[in-house]
Amino acid sequence: MAYLIFEDGTTFEGEEFGGWEKSFTQVEEQEVVFNTSMSGYQEMVTDLSYAGQILVLTQPLIGNYGWHHEENEADKTRLQGLILRELSGGEGSQHGEGSLEDYCYQHGVQGLKGVDTRALTRYLRQFGTLPGVLVRTKEIGQEYWRNSKKKIKENSEHWVYRSTVKESFEIPGSGPLIAVIDFGVKRNIIRNLQKRGFRIMVFPARTKAEEILKNRPSGIVLSNGPGDPEELPEEIATVRKLYDKLPILGICLGHQLLALAAGGRTYKLLYGHRGGNHPVIDIRSGKATMTSQNHGYAVQEDSLKGSGFEVTLLNLNDGTVEGMEHTSYPILSVQFHPEGAPGPEENDGIFDRFKSIVLDRSARKGRG
Repeated sequence: MAYLIFEDGTTFEGEEFGGWEKSFTQVEEQEVVFNTSMSGYQEMVTDLSYAGQILVLTQPLIGNYGWHHEENEADKTRLQGLILRELSGGEGSQHGEGSLEDYCYQHGVQGLKGVDTRALTRYLRQFGTLPGVLVRTKEIGQEYWRNSKKKIKENSEHWVYRSTVKESFEIPGSGPLIAVIDFGVKRNIIRNLQKRGFRIMVFPARTKAEEILKNRPSGIVLSNGPGDPEELPEEIATVRKLYDKLPILGICLGHQLLALAAGGRTYKLLYGHRGGNHPVIDIRSGKATMTSQNHGYAVQEDSLKGSGFEVTLLNLNDGTVEGMEHTSYPILSVQFHPEGAPGPEENDGIFDRFKSIVLDRSARKGRG
């Protein structure tokens, strides 16, 4: 047996799988979150926005279609734990190249199966996102929480910097050059840009604005990524310097950084939005769509007054900000994931809109 234990003593037990032998060097608390998607476990496990978290999947059977490497959203994972009700070996998959359990073992992801994930999700919905520890005995977990104040790493590096690429690289294309600042970018964002013909240069987080502009891109994409956006002052300062230079598309964390760079604020949601069925409404057209989401923070709407941003999209469940556009600059952003993976892809038109803005600006510059 193995256990997930919270600070208040609440304990959930299950059977260990995956990378316990590779990762179990010391007990560390991690944020426990849940995702309600019915499929897409592979994309979730390799989504770097989950860096530093223990992920609970509410779908009761996970792993049944095996593992297909081409569907990975990154070539690594920073997920710290995975909790399931029932784990399938993926025997029914005709094209699987392995299993979810194989991947977790190879990449040191601690898994816990046989857990009452319904009860665990109800607990998180009641008390909010909380830190928990994965341990092999209850005594180890209880001892950790008795001494937890001694174990807090105040100076640990932000998960964005543990998720981003180490060096910039270029992806060929026939169209304009787009700079993607990688805070933990998903491959399907890159694929959507490639599909629209862009040439792409991916830059690591911490790249200075001057370095990005030196490459003469025609537009900038601020990617998704993990963690608290207010703990990224370097990135906020960089975004602020890019504001009036080029068309910008912000996605998820990129959306939050745009708001902060304009003087807005963000706040932590009780248990976040993570799943493939979050309804969002365009307040201008009245059109509602279903979206894929994975975030624990949101932009505070009233903080945008005087920022130059106007809110364009709202979450129909709780009224949180889901999209913004700048009134003076060609900047737009969304809180959800327009690329899906997993989840609905009915919002990928945001990439077409961004392409139109980039091409229109390039044409006007050419005429000038």
